[in-house]
Amino acid sequence: MWPLIETRKGDWYPAGIPASNMHGLQGYKVFIAIAMILGDGLYNFFKVFSRTLTGLFRQVRCKQSLPVANRPSTSDTSKKISYDDQRRTEIFLKDQIPVWFSIAGYVTIAIISTIALPHVFHDLKWYYILVIYVFAPTLAFCNAYGCGLTDWSLASTYGKLAIFTIGAWAGSHGGVLAGLAACGVMMNIVSTASDLMQDFKTGYLTLASPRAMFVSQVIGTAMGCIVSPCVFWLFYKAFDDFGVPDSQYPAPFAIVYRNMAILGVQGFSALPKNCLLLCYGFFGAAILINLMKDMMGKKWGSFIPLPMAMAIPFYIGPYFAIDMCIGSLILFVWEKLNKAKADAFAPAVASGLICGDGIWTLPSSILALAGVKPPICMKFLSRATNAKVDTFLGS
Repeated sequence: MWPLIETRKGDWYPAGIPASNMHGLQGYKVFIAIAMILGDGLYNFFKVFSRTLTGLFRQVRCKQSLPVANRPSTSDTSKKISYDDQRRTEIFLKDQIPVWFSIAGYVTIAIISTIALPHVFHDLKWYYILVIYVFAPTLAFCNAYGCGLTDWSLASTYGKLAIFTIGAWAGSHGGVLAGLAACGVMMNIVSTASDLMQDFKTGYLTLASPRAMFVSQVIGTAMGCIVSPCVFWLFYKAFDDFGVPDSQYPAPFAIVYRNMAILGVQGFSALPKNCLLLCYGFFGAAILINLMKDMMGKKWGSFIPLPMAMAIPFYIGPYFAIDMCIGSLILFVWEKLNKAKADAFAPAVASGLICGDGIWTLPSSILALAGVKPPICMKFLSRATNAKVDTFLGS
């Protein structure tokens, strides 16, 4: 598609601007990818939200409550609860976190954030943060409950909502930075809620104390506050082109979220010519693809690609799609040969590949910081480019 749009150079967008300019070809790449991501996110938001409301309605209608082992019950369902479930419920409810502690902790963190964050991000005013913390509990509850029903966290969708809302509120004077910072605050609140609920479920199944799970979450979060900046600093210092498109670490979502903030501040005037029409088309296509995937069922729906997975390679290039295609092909063949083993060991194999690829970045970063250059480089060129290189080397 990009070669077709590139033929419109001089008509749809100025011919003299660089390829990385957002008013040129890069703008079509980024905003069409954003349209697909938003379409996919909006569809799944309403899908999960409807299931959340349905589940809540059933809970209220049936007036269900957690069964407690030492609480007498006249219902017939309590007699069917196994001893293990009774034991799990008893331990889980015996060591509850007090409600006053939860409320006091949230209010304290909200006060600290409202005071401290404007000193870090000057464009993020204190009343923006206050509004986020007022509405965040409702969104966090919806996300946690929906994640429990569907195993799908929509934290990024709520973050995009904060980008557009706060960015438009702040306007052209610092709206981009304010929207991105607000997105970070919202995503941290909402995603932490769903993560903590999953940890509580794990604690319930393993007879662990809810307080112990909460303390572990706090310790992990505190460690992340130290480790994450160090990792970012390591990458930033080790790779000069870190975050640059077409580099080893292009950080594609950074560009996507930044341009979402620009779109929220400047409106549709930030888009190149005819880009809005293309965005409408791909936005609708993302919703339609998701709808078809759900209507066709699990058997045939698995052959329909996810719009989110289509949108990312749509922007960052084919290498990401090729990697995923090869992995999916290997898994497909493995399932045909031995489905039981594939279902059992595929997550372990995937985890090993991800960990191996991630761990290698640490020595790679250290070598780059030390100024060590690789002894050999490999690059694949097209036939035409290879002929030019051979001609140049032979001259």
